[in-house]
Amino acid sequence: MKGLLLTLQITVVSVLIGTVAGLLFAFFKLSNSKVLNAIANVYIAVIRGTPLIVQIFFFYFGLAELGISPYWCATLGLALHNSAYIAEIFRGSIQSINKGQLEAGRSLGMSTSLAMRRIVLPQAFRRALPPLGNQFIIGLKDSSLAAFISSSELFNVATTQGSRTFEEMTYLLIVAIYYLVLVLLFTLLVNKLEGRFAGGDE
Repeated sequence: MKGLLLTLQITVVSVLIGTVAGLLFAFFKLSNSKVLNAIANVYIAVIRGTPLIVQIFFFYFGLAELGISPYWCATLGLALHNSAYIAEIFRGSIQSINKGQLEAGRSLGMSTSLAMRRIVLPQAFRRALPPLGNQFIIGLKDSSLAAFISSSELFNVATTQGSRTFEEMTYLLIVAIYYLVLVLLFTLLVNKLEGRFAGGDE
């Protein structure tokens, strides 16, 4: 149960950090500034073009010497990875909203940032919800890589117990069931949220 709770904690915290960073880089990509565009493009290309395990090890060997725990090394590595994909999700959903709605908000006296917050982003979030839900589930399964830096999450506990009792296949089956149940529960939750927020945007 401790391993399960740590897995959920790593997943939730990394996705939350990744969502905030992803939204920031989405705005960079949508900005009129060539510098911000370049920063976002390079960041996303590098993160999406390198393996997640390399990114986790990068944080582990770079931060462990500073006394940062394996938990935070894994969480930051996963957050960095998630943010690149979430940035593209938000960029696509924001661009899918009719530009006329932003212009309509401006004509009502709203600033661009206010119109974005009150008109565009709520609709963009509804459209982004399905891929964000999928990214959360991917992040949940990816959290198992934290085991490779000695973080005592679900997969690490299972493999450790399997090695100690010489019942590796039994514990691998058990941990697979745990992940399957979690994925099914979160899929159900995402589907319920999609149904709740479903409706016309216009």
